[in-house]
Amino acid sequence: MKCNVHGHIIFNQEVKTMFIDQVTIHVKSGSGGNGKVAFRREKYVPMGGPAGGDGGRGADVIFKVDEGLATLMDFRYNRHFKAANGEDGMSKNKHGKDAEDLIIYVPPGTTILDSKTKNPLADLTEQYQEAIVVRGGRGGRGNVRFTSSKNPAPHFAENGEPGSELELTLELKLIADVGLIGFPNVGKSTLLSVVSAAKPKIANYHFTTLAPNLGVVETADHRSFVMADLPGLIEGAHEGVGLGHQFLRHAERTRLLVHVIDMASTEGRDPYEDFMQINKELEQYDEQIIERDQIVVANKMDMPGAEENLQIFSEQVDLPIYPISAITKSGTRELLYAIADLLDQIPKTPLVYEDEDLSVVYKHEEEETFAISRADDGAYIVSGHEIEKLFQMTDFNQEEGAQRFARQIRRMGVDTALRDKGIRDGDIVRILDFEFEFMD
Repeated sequence: MKCNVHGHIIFNQEVKTMFIDQVTIHVKSGSGGNGKVAFRREKYVPMGGPAGGDGGRGADVIFKVDEGLATLMDFRYNRHFKAANGEDGMSKNKHGKDAEDLIIYVPPGTTILDSKTKNPLADLTEQYQEAIVVRGGRGGRGNVRFTSSKNPAPHFAENGEPGSELELTLELKLIADVGLIGFPNVGKSTLLSVVSAAKPKIANYHFTTLAPNLGVVETADHRSFVMADLPGLIEGAHEGVGLGHQFLRHAERTRLLVHVIDMASTEGRDPYEDFMQINKELEQYDEQIIERDQIVVANKMDMPGAEENLQIFSEQVDLPIYPISAITKSGTRELLYAIADLLDQIPKTPLVYEDEDLSVVYKHEEEETFAISRADDGAYIVSGHEIEKLFQMTDFNQEEGAQRFARQIRRMGVDTALRDKGIRDGDIVRILDFEFEFMD
């Protein structure tokens, strides 16, 4: 903040926080090594035959949990990750070395989504848990793998399978037993500061809490739990208004919601309307959150009018209500006992999406083998994951390799499909950045 010439305090319009809980990154797995074209050239073995080895496997991109990390700050300036390629095959039937997998460490509570489709790919919550999100390409086969009775000495080999690229969104959802929810300035940060060793920023203005604060709370009978003071919620939060998405993302993880209400109405709002508005925002964001266990904390009971408001509020809400004053610490002991008792009854099961197994590896979406379209210059464009991969794995410097590619696409029906589209001899066919003349 800064002071103007008249001595009034002015708060900066843009407040930056070092807590990073969502980031977009680009990852690429390693390509497989190329197969080798080689022949035995040993003395006294004039007909040694093919001896080209396979290429090594490209590196996978693996995300792994590290409890020593608390934010996604490491990704703020490093958002591009490229895994190593496999080693090329060698002569004497020697295989190329597999590349070492690229491991990217993330804090517990990180969800990984495909930025394009928004589909969740992995949900990492426990120490050392890992997920292969992008697999490396397989190594190309050496010429020894293509020997046959018709071709005992093939002069071609495969290139390695290209690696896959993805743009990913990483979302960090704090893993806390208890989440403090409520409007800004109702006393959540103050409550956390008096029941734990956490030192959240506290002041009499909205959005003091710009990032979730965590504190370990221990009761007098030595039971402990983690409590999170989440950013304040306002109307429209489920649509991202204010700090809405940041708040709600972390509320998903908690086992128990502690709803803090300004029972003294110090800002002129009605306690019951506050209660209903917060729960409405929770439900509109995710219907599963509203089903989470919840208790109400009637805060600021040391202020005038709080007792009268509490009496009216109690008749409107059918939930356990615990009157406290975070400033004077009145009622906090009983509140902590109640929270600990409830947590003893709530199982510590991971909060993950019910309909999907988020620990699965990334799978390429199924699509047609190939598709044919026309370019503005009249060229015929052949596209599709399978045919493009086949093209990239073909070594066109070897005549036999090019002939094999022609036979493969003919078997796939590409020639017939091009004729159906009206192609003629001499017309241009384009696959990726390469062009060919069609010859019937």
